[in-house]
Amino acid sequence: MRVMNFSAGPAGLPLPVLERAKEELLDYAGTGMSIMEQSHRGKMYERVHNEALEAIRRILHIPDDYAVLFLQGGASMQFSQVPLNFLSKGNIAYYIVNGTWGEKARDEARIVATREDTFAIELASTLEASTYTRAVDWKSLTVPSNAAYVHFTSNETVHGIQYAVRAGEALPTFGGTPVICDMSSDMMSRPIDVTKFDFIYAGAQKNLGPSGVLIAVAKRSFLASGTKSLPKFLQYRTHDDSASLYNTPPTFAIYLVRHVLSWIEEQGGLTAVDATNRTKAQFIYDAIAAQPEVFHCPVAKNSRSLMNVVFRLPTQADEERFIKEAQGHHMVGLKGHRSVGGIRVSLYNAVSTSDAKALAEFMGAFRL
Repeated sequence: MRVMNFSAGPAGLPLPVLERAKEELLDYAGTGMSIMEQSHRGKMYERVHNEALEAIRRILHIPDDYAVLFLQGGASMQFSQVPLNFLSKGNIAYYIVNGTWGEKARDEARIVATREDTFAIELASTLEASTYTRAVDWKSLTVPSNAAYVHFTSNETVHGIQYAVRAGEALPTFGGTPVICDMSSDMMSRPIDVTKFDFIYAGAQKNLGPSGVLIAVAKRSFLASGTKSLPKFLQYRTHDDSASLYNTPPTFAIYLVRHVLSWIEEQGGLTAVDATNRTKAQFIYDAIAAQPEVFHCPVAKNSRSLMNVVFRLPTQADEERFIKEAQGHHMVGLKGHRSVGGIRVSLYNAVSTSDAKALAEFMGAFRL
């Protein structure tokens, strides 16, 4: 039997996606070979590739003046590639830090900014807390006029902090300053207005597919503003100009992304997916609130992630028992990140409502 997978990533994939891939694994569309064996320049893979790009545009309502890219290297590559492209002489990069991944992005930008062979001369890094229990109030920020861009992470998987957790709440915007967002763990989990951003990037392995491919959505005029002094592969315009086929892409990962996108549309699109995700998260937060002597969520209510619910039990031994007993009920992936410990329940798109409800019921029956 399949387990209930609450892993933070690579995360579970929708069962219909896996079943479809299983059926097509040895013989894709009557070609007598797997999609993994198809040439990335061939018509069969090209159709898969283009269908995936078109589905992203359709689901997110992306206008023509925005590029959609498939990239490699994950979000970690973007942590350095973004400042390499867009941080220039006389400007600063402004980073809002709400947790581990914001820290990592900021720290890579610092490396780029302090290299003697770059034009970057200064980096402004803002607003981190030692405990990370709430998202920075972005409306209170004053971004310097010489900021090349503002960067933030929409959902911090380690600390369970997310922006715009209330239905209809807006994600951060900063007037005319370009906005770059790492949406690796919540892209395609809810509707967003991509036109509020200049560059969005997201590793696929949370809500979009398997590990190995990253999806970027970017304003073409912003891409054009990037430096031309980098090697071609590191320039985003290169991948836009070649429809993400400049080199051999991760073809099987993109094939699976296409299947996941089809599944999202079959659910009713992002509005329906968002409603389901909110229901799942509410099950778990209600279970935490019902037993305050057992469970404690350290995150402020207006910042509590819909994707990654984090909580603690009174002792580490209690947490270890909780994880072990959950495994006995076929629930896996609940151990918190090694840097912070505790429990982490990841509720990405592929986690079913019934799985989230089952976990909540297990929590309700758990006693110290």
